[in-house]
Amino acid sequence: MSALNADAILALARNFMECRVLLSAAELDLFTLLAAGPLTAGEVARQRRGDERAMTVLLDALAATGLLAKHDGRYRCEPPVAALLSAESPQSVLPMVLHSAALWPSWSELTGIARGDPPARARAQAPSSQASQKAFIGAMHVVAGPRAPAIVAAIGPGAARALLDIGGASGTYTLEFLRAAPEMRATLFDLPEVVELARARIGAAGLLDRVRLVAGDFYRDELPAGHDLALLSAIIHQNSRAQNVDLYIKIRRALVPGGRLVIRDHVMSPDRTQPRDGAVFAINMLVRTAGGSTYTFDEIRGDLTQAGFERARLIQDGPGMVGLVEAFRPAG
Repeated sequence: MSALNADAILALARNFMECRVLLSAAELDLFTLLAAGPLTAGEVARQRRGDERAMTVLLDALAATGLLAKHDGRYRCEPPVAALLSAESPQSVLPMVLHSAALWPSWSELTGIARGDPPARARAQAPSSQASQKAFIGAMHVVAGPRAPAIVAAIGPGAARALLDIGGASGTYTLEFLRAAPEMRATLFDLPEVVELARARIGAAGLLDRVRLVAGDFYRDELPAGHDLALLSAIIHQNSRAQNVDLYIKIRRALVPGGRLVIRDHVMSPDRTQPRDGAVFAINMLVRTAGGSTYTFDEIRGDLTQAGFERARLIQDGPGMVGLVEAFRPAG
């Protein structure tokens, strides 16, 4: 915070209020409903089987924040917002907003976890439906797609000709590497249901003939071998350091001698306070995983060294999970 005064502190304390308004609207799917046409609060309440008074207050708050427009007692989700929050839009990030809503109960346990109480995160949770997983993977692509060219340019494919994209989701980074390096071929490794989403996206891009799709679980299975470049994107934060060492060892075996591994994730400053979003994201890992966190470059380098890599180097850091660390399997 740039100015620590009473107003700034109170504004931070109240941030959750507007956040909760957005999350509840997403859970009620109000943006999809109101993208189709303007409705009164009573009409919305009837269609969503809600309370008219409560719905009116919620809709007015959404209009006040600019997420909805209100004219003559009717509410409408305007096209620029609908493009991002309607379930009908191919550019929608609604599944990611709903994912944030799902985090709410876990984050509410933070005080108890800090006191040493056992977290309730281990309780059984309903598995995601195939439709919701597909929507979430699609939203990840919407968010990552515009960033991918800069990330791939910062990595630099160089002379690499065989990419292994570990946990590659629907292929956002695989596609960008193939566009940047026309002679490259790639292997995308992910869970079976996710690999099928990648097949559809990569096929639509006309690049399926250059990609091998391999289904598996990197916690249990070996990775396909014979690659000179491996990408581990947005994975290490969900693991403990010991889990990461085990994964790095598998990746080393999947690389040819001299092959390069690039990790994309938050890379924290030595005092662990920067980037700010990385420090906050570490809380998400605290309340949602058994041992995940965000890591400093020295921690990442140490774990890579333990796993048999050498020449670890920080390529890029900064906010927004753009940290890049490279390391090499020894050539000998």
